[in-house]
Amino acid sequence: MSACTIERIGDGRVRLRGQLDVESVPALSEQVRQLAAGGGELDVDLGGITHADSAGVALLVEWYRQARQHGQNLRFVNLPAQMQAIIRVSSLEQVLPIPA
Repeated sequence: MSACTIERIGDGRVRLRGQLDVESVPALSEQVRQLAAGGGELDVDLGGITHADSAGVALLVEWYRQARQHGQNLRFVNLPAQMQAIIRVSSLEQVLPIPA
């Protein structure tokens, strides 16, 4: 079983570590919902992700959607190349802004 954790690393900043995939996403959904409802600004550091699949990208899309609903400015930083590739291949650049 793969695992991914979310840890607060300061005001308005969290870091994800581990595998963000079909096995770990369901366990993170509630934490993501709570963080998205927080309002304000939130930077999500994905530099600690060691493996990701399309379920992980789907979680980011949902997180971004929920954040926008709650008026939160959400930014994903240190996106692994693997996730960037999935976003591009899936034509999600307009839905999920990624750094150039």
